[in-house]
Amino acid sequence: MSTIQASSLIPEPQNRTIRAPRGSERTCSTWQTEAAMRMLMNNLDPEVAEHPESLIVYGGRGQAARSWEAYDAIITTLKRLKPDESLLVQSGKPVGVIQTHKDAPRVMIANSNLVPHWSTQEHFDELSSKGLMMYGQMTAGSWIYIGTQGILQGTFETYAECARMNFGGTLAGTLNVTGGCGGMGGAQPLSITLNGGTCLIADVDQSRLQRRLDDDYLDELVGDLDAAIDRAVELKSQKSATSVGWCGNSITLLERLIERGIIPDTLTDQTSAHDPLQGYCPIEYTHEQSIEAREANAADYQKLALASMRRHVEAMVTLQRLGSVTFDYGNNIRQRAFDEGFKDAFSFPGFVPAYIRPQFCLGRGPFRWCALSGDPIDIYKTDYALLQLFPKEDGGYNERLHQWILGCHKNPEALLNQDFANCEPRFAFQGLPCRICWFGLGERDKAGLLFNNMVQSGAVSAPIVIGRDHLDCGSVASPNRETESMKDGTDAVSDWPLLNFAANIASGASWVSFHHGGGVGIGFSQHAGQVIVADGTPEAADRLARVLRNDPMMGIFRHADAGYEDAIQCGRDQSVDIPMA
Repeated sequence: MSTIQASSLIPEPQNRTIRAPRGSERTCSTWQTEAAMRMLMNNLDPEVAEHPESLIVYGGRGQAARSWEAYDAIITTLKRLKPDESLLVQSGKPVGVIQTHKDAPRVMIANSNLVPHWSTQEHFDELSSKGLMMYGQMTAGSWIYIGTQGILQGTFETYAECARMNFGGTLAGTLNVTGGCGGMGGAQPLSITLNGGTCLIADVDQSRLQRRLDDDYLDELVGDLDAAIDRAVELKSQKSATSVGWCGNSITLLERLIERGIIPDTLTDQTSAHDPLQGYCPIEYTHEQSIEAREANAADYQKLALASMRRHVEAMVTLQRLGSVTFDYGNNIRQRAFDEGFKDAFSFPGFVPAYIRPQFCLGRGPFRWCALSGDPIDIYKTDYALLQLFPKEDGGYNERLHQWILGCHKNPEALLNQDFANCEPRFAFQGLPCRICWFGLGERDKAGLLFNNMVQSGAVSAPIVIGRDHLDCGSVASPNRETESMKDGTDAVSDWPLLNFAANIASGASWVSFHHGGGVGIGFSQHAGQVIVADGTPEAADRLARVLRNDPMMGIFRHADAGYEDAIQCGRDQSVDIPMA
C-alpha cells in the first residue's frame, strides 16, 4: 500500500477563476484550436469542475492539466499554434509541437499510460507525487467534460433499458437506491426521475448534494436517515418522479434498509471506488474527518476504504438476494470487494452487459455538443433541428431521443413552437451550454453535418464542438465495465481503443486522446476519445463525415469480431466493410 501523502498527488491549489471565452471572435489561428482551448478552460470553470483550484475536474482526481505551469504553457502554445501544426500533450504537460497538415488533429493527448507490468496504483502514485504524471480520468484530461449532463443521458439510457426489461417500460412506482452524487453520480437522481421513478441517493459530502439540488438534478434533501427512507417510500407509493438526497455513507443507508426490510426495486452505486485514497470515504469517517485522515496516514486510510468497499458490496449482494435489481455502474467496486476476499462480489452484473451492449452493437453511444457562442439559444435550436432530422414517427430509438430532448426542457411546447427565447432548461447548464444524446452508426455523421450547415447558414451564432465520452461502443477496453463478459472472451484486449485512436487521427478529428484508468482505476482499462469541430466550412464537413462515421464504426468492427449477430447485421445493413464477417 502506498505511503505517499495524499497532498502530494494533486497540484498546489491556486486562487484562479477560469471561464472559457464566448462568442464568434477567436484568438487562435483556427476554430479547431480555439475550440480545444475553450473546452480546456471550460473543464476548469467553477460551474463544471469539482475542484478547479487544484485542476481536478471530476472522478476523485481526474485533472485537466498536470500543473498550473503546464496549464499556462498549453494555453500559450494553443494561441500561437499554426493551422498546420499539432501540439503533443503527455499526461497533462505540453511536450512538443510538430508540423502536420490542416486535416490533422490540432492536439494529440496521452494520459496516465504505463507499460503493463508497471501498471499499478503504487507506481502511478509514485510518479504522480514527483510531478511526472497525472490521472486524466476519461473526459477531464481530454478537455470534453461538460458537467454532470455529460453522463446524464447515458444514465438515462441505462435506466430506460432497465425499466423496459424489468418494469414494463417505466420506473413509475419504483424505489431506486444509489450512492455517490459527484460529477458522474450526480446524474443518477435526474435520470431516474426522467424515467418516472423515485430515487434515494446518499453522499458523504453535503456540498455535492447541495450542488445537484441547486442545478435541479436533485429534488429534495432530508437530514435524518429514517426520515429520508420514509419520504422515499411515501413518494414511491404515490408513483412520484422525485429524488431524495441524504448526507451520509452509502453503507449506512443500505444496512438500514436491510434492517427495516425495505427492498429497493433497483440498486446501484457510483461512489469513486476506483480511487481508494482520494475518491472513497470509509465508514469510519465523516467527509470532514476523511480529509484529515487520508493526509495523516494514506496507507491506513486506503486499508479502511477497501474494507468499507467490501462491506458496501456485501450489502448490495444481500439486497440483490432479497429481490433488488442490482447492477454495477462502472466504478470497479466489485473488484475492490473481491480483492478484499468477498468471493460473491461479482454476483451482480455491470451495467454494460446488463443494459447497454445491444446498443453498442449498433454503434450507439454518447454524442455530446457544445455551443462556443455561450448562448443557450444555440443549443435549443440544435435540439429542435435534431427532432426534425430524426422524427419520432420513424420509431426505434427515435422515440427515446424525443423523450430525452423534450425532457431537457421545462416547457417543451416552447421548443416545439420554435419559441427559443422562452425555452427553459429542465436542469442548469454548467459552463458553456451543452447537450448530449445517444446516436448510432449512420446518425452521428448526419447530426454533425446538420450542425455544420447551421453554423454555415448563421442559424447558430458560433461554431459547435462535437465530442463524446470515452465510454463508447468501440473506444474502450475495460473488463469490469464496457467490455465485461464479451461473447468471445476478449474482455481485456486493448487493440480496439488503440485502433480507434489511430482511426480518428487518420480521419481528421480536431483533437484526440488515449488514456489509462478511466472510471475503474489504474490497471483496469484503456480508452480513447475524439472531438471534432463544426465551423461551417466545406473542409469541416469533409472531416465531420469521416470522423463521425468511422468513430462509431469501430463499435461495429469490435462487436462483429466478437461474434455479436446484431453488429454483423448492422454492418451489412450499412455497407460496412468487415473482411471476415
